[in-house]
Amino acid sequence: MRYMGGKHKLSKAIVPIITAGMKPEQWYVEPFCGGCNVIDKVPGHRRIAADNHYYLISMWQAVKRGWIPPNTVTEAEYGHIKDNPGQYDPALVGFVGFGCSWGGKWWGGYARTDRTGKKSRNYAGEACRSVLAKAPLLVDVRFVCNKYWNLGRIYLPRNSRIYCDPPYAATTGYNSDFDHELFWKWVRNMTIVGHEVYVSEYTAPEDFDCIWEKSVANNLAKPEDGRSGKAIERLFIYGG
Repeated sequence: MRYMGGKHKLSKAIVPIITAGMKPEQWYVEPFCGGCNVIDKVPGHRRIAADNHYYLISMWQAVKRGWIPPNTVTEAEYGHIKDNPGQYDPALVGFVGFGCSWGGKWWGGYARTDRTGKKSRNYAGEACRSVLAKAPLLVDVRFVCNKYWNLGRIYLPRNSRIYCDPPYAATTGYNSDFDHELFWKWVRNMTIVGHEVYVSEYTAPEDFDCIWEKSVANNLAKPEDGRSGKAIERLFIYGG
């Protein structure tokens, strides 16, 4: 399923790095699971996918139980679900709000054509097939709806392997209320108490080490390499 800022195209490069040396009994945790484009490729049965988005987690929990999303969603249906979420199953609201929206942005506008604006596409059908393809890969995943900073108090097993794909700083389209300074402080604390934490971002504080980077096409960030629509995706660990 398309999800704004998702790591589908980068997952093949990221997963071997963030899972290297994992022990069989070690838990893998994602505090910002989003479209589950990374955790679905992580081996093992000890996995926790968390997100603070109620409708998103409701959708994944329903899919895990066997729910099948609709193959088509009209623009009128999209608008009515957006305006009246309380009248619908939360799983459906989550599916339509992300899967049928332009660019995978939460209620980012009904998606009906490709990027050229000339060729029509069935985004609901594509999202449905994508979600159902992931379902067998997520049967052992424990889905949790909570803020990332609550996970350490309630859900994190000791010495977990944690991968964070938070809202990026200095980008468009994300929640502007996200406290990046608090997030980096949390990552430091989690590392100090024994967890292994990896963070995807464009930039990080000076006490973090970049262990991987790649130039990618992205319309969310300011270009760093002089070419329009390019950004440098990086993977960080705490080096303090």
